[in-house]
Amino acid sequence: MLAGAAAAAALPAVGQARGYRAPRTRFGTPSFEGLWTNASFTRLERPAQFKALVISPEEARKAEAIYARLGAFTTENPDPLGQKDSEYWDVGEGLARVRGEIRTSWIVDTPDGKLPFNAETLKRFHYDDPNWKAPLDNPEDATMTARCVGGENAYPPNLNSPDGNFMQIVQTPDYVALHNEKYHSARIVPLGGDRRHAPAAVTSWTGDALGHWEGETLVIENTNFCAAGLSRYGRLKISAAATVVERFTRLSASDLLYEFQVADPSLYTQTWRAEMPFRASKGPLYEYSCHEGNYSLPNMLRAARMEDKVVAGAVR
Repeated sequence: MLAGAAAAAALPAVGQARGYRAPRTRFGTPSFEGLWTNASFTRLERPAQFKALVISPEEARKAEAIYARLGAFTTENPDPLGQKDSEYWDVGEGLARVRGEIRTSWIVDTPDGKLPFNAETLKRFHYDDPNWKAPLDNPEDATMTARCVGGENAYPPNLNSPDGNFMQIVQTPDYVALHNEKYHSARIVPLGGDRRHAPAAVTSWTGDALGHWEGETLVIENTNFCAAGLSRYGRLKISAAATVVERFTRLSASDLLYEFQVADPSLYTQTWRAEMPFRASKGPLYEYSCHEGNYSLPNMLRAARMEDKVVAGAVR
């Protein structure tokens, strides 16, 4: 028990100190400026190995030991190419701690920690077929990250990934800029209660963001997503009908709590909510060189064509 408690204490925990008040910018708003990281073993959805949102220090110790060795919480699918050993993974030191709890997913509302897809969405993306393989017939079939169009943290909601998990926040009286390490994408959020969203016909991958302050919390409402940005990282989907509300609250000198809520009735059976910790970092923020059409995508397509030939030969 003592060993488990010590392991839990060794990792940063997001929990608001009673009466904590964030430092102020020169223009009087809470200051989030600086470099932050959401690197963690925890991901958006709860892995099958976990039955609850919150687990004990002993459960976490065992799971983290497996993940640190294999890059997954299960030993059933080892990494045959040794990618975990040959690459640097920016995944932090363990599962996330939020309000003193060890979390197994960012999603806190749905009960099972899974994205609450409706039946039509499950069928459309073959999520109801565990043996289905995504096509790679054209570049557009690949994910936005494989195409180097945008990173996991480029569009709302912000997610973590195996690498590039730093975010730099810069504030002015009228704007907040969220600059992400991966692909060096930047979201510039206008502030002020008198602003309005762009007309519905004006859409983009990042959506249209409007920010305002609610006490110590920065609230950002995102709408006007384009249809081309439907597929995000992993199973996450954000349609043109979605509204994503983000909330940033500084809980201590080193902790920033990021909460987000997704309302997208065209894809999901309910509005779902998630919580994620960011931790202060000294950096530095390095260059992340990746661009659309980079080496990986042609090789993925070439490998898929070779696989097609093997399958065709087997059929004959």
